[in-house]
Amino acid sequence: EQTWWYNLSKDYGVLIRNCSWSGTTICNTGYDGIDRSDVSFVGRMKKLIKEKYFNENRIDTLFLFGGTNDSWANSPLGDRVTSDWKDADLYNVFPAFSYLINLLVSELPETKIYCILNDELKSEIKEFYKIISERNGVDVIELYNIDKINRHPTIKGMSEIREQVVAFLKSKQRI
Repeated sequence: EQTWWYNLSKDYGVLIRNCSWSGTTICNTGYDGIDRSDVSFVGRMKKLIKEKYFNENRIDTLFLFGGTNDSWANSPLGDRVTSDWKDADLYNVFPAFSYLINLLVSELPETKIYCILNDELKSEIKEFYKIISERNGVDVIELYNIDKINRHPTIKGMSEIREQVVAFLKSKQRI
């Protein structure tokens, strides 16, 4: 009950699903170079599509808060592939993020998607995420000065994330 998403949904709407997994990357390369295609953001999205989750659940807003573990795990960045992805591309941060955004936008055309960027991402990851998000009509909420212990948000940090998300949405007149 102290997470940013719990309090945001409590105040502004219903949380249909939280698909957060500790330590997961967007790309299929996890910590220590291990293949995490089973639980990566890309892998989980493909599984939800295969299970027809989005056919059975209307999603009006989606917050994509990822990239932190890609940055911390030193997952390979790869080439800036933005179409015609091969399976091997999805083991790299840049093509995997581009693929994921493309998949979300095409699978959820009526959903408002927000990409939340942690304040401690590698600059090259942050810049690429902004470019790809903008190209695909995805708003970017860039966090700043979040209170953390060992790089993870404290209770105060969770509140700050919620506050910054709310401030962004209010600036866009979306809540």
